Amino acid sequence: MPGPGVAPETCMNELPAPSPPALALSERLTDLLQKDIAAAGGALPFSAWMERCLYAPGLGYYSAGSRKFGSAGDFVTAPELSPLFGRCLAQTCARVLEQLEAGDVLEFGAGSGALAMDVLRELERLGRLPGRYLILERSAELRARQQQRLAEQLPHLYGRVSWLDALPEPGFSGVLLANEVLDAMPAERFNWTGATIEQFCVTSSAAGFDWHRQAAQDGALVAAVQGVQQACELAAGYVSEVNLSIAPWLESVAGIIDRGLLLLCDYGYPRHEYYHPQRNRGTLMCHYRHRAHADPFLWPGLQDITTHVDFTAVAEAGVAAGLEVTGFTSQAGFLLDCGLDTLLQASGPLGSLSYIKAAQQVKQLTLPGEMGERFAFIGLAKAIDGPLPGFRMQDMRHRL
Repeated sequence: MPGPGVAPETCMNELPAPSPPALALSERLTDLLQKDIAAAGGALPFSAWMERCLYAPGLGYYSAGSRKFGSAGDFVTAPELSPLFGRCLAQTCARVLEQLEAGDVLEFGAGSGALAMDVLRELERLGRLPGRYLILERSAELRARQQQRLAEQLPHLYGRVSWLDALPEPGFSGVLLANEVLDAMPAERFNWTGATIEQFCVTSSAAGFDWHRQAAQDGALVAAVQGVQQACELAAGYVSEVNLSIAPWLESVAGIIDRGLLLLCDYGYPRHEYYHPQRNRGTLMCHYRHRAHADPFLWPGLQDITTHVDFTAVAEAGVAAGLEVTGFTSQAGFLLDCGLDTLLQASGPLGSLSYIKAAQQVKQLTLPGEMGERFAFIGLAKAIDGPLPGFRMQDMRHRL
């Protein structure tokens, strides 16, 4: 989950030093990673490394207690940037709930709880509150923060909110929201030699961690890269990533939906842009204190590790799971189609401090050099009529 857009890569000596307690936590995770590498025979697939760094209980980036979101953290997400983001998403939620005449909202990885708060407030204003607002959150630390925020700032709706440890039973009707969730799924890194596929693994030594490349033996990885090579004609020495978690995740999610919309927002590209010849070093990026760099081995557990999203792979996996691609568009296109300009005008008199502040937020959300073109929305639906708010003005499904 990076901040607005993708920040320029930072020189390592520009990064602020972690505090002693943070370094101690990182050292504990480092010990765990070294044991994992030894148990794996000396080389751990990068996806397993990424999983541990982000989600190891009590030690991983999303599992430990450090501040991640907002100006005091490592990045700013759209819901943290402006409440207008969540209010726009609520327009789409309201239309689906209207079709269903009832239904729930389920949010994956709710971060600080800002999106849940803004969506609920706007749905209340629109008279389309869901029966329940469910949050599926892996991090106990983030769950506690979400509960505190919603209880303090939205007490009269807090009773509608429930936290889940796993997907609900089949039969779900409503809207499922996933804002910057796919980028935080562990990905595999590969090198196309021109004839064979090499998988990036992580090794350990007294000097720290390092890359190790070996012949790819995972059948799913080989098939995925072969598909990319056939579609994009990669040059020899092309390095990039594939997310093998997306398809099984979407299959599981689709399996619980009776009627509804899965709305995903993330940064990424259609496949032909993701694997563009000029993007031959991949999309792997780390975020620490609002600075971006490319070293995933620095301070394990203290920095976010992400890869961009191949939206073509998302669409293909969704269709294979029985969902319909109901829309694909840029973040700017989605928000404007949901009435962002109208919400901005209602934020205060023209020239007032409230209006000026909201206008600056809108620029960050929509300008091409900020988040407007670097983030995209894709809708995957089952038994829902379209077009839906967000996807009417700019339909980019032909680019997938």
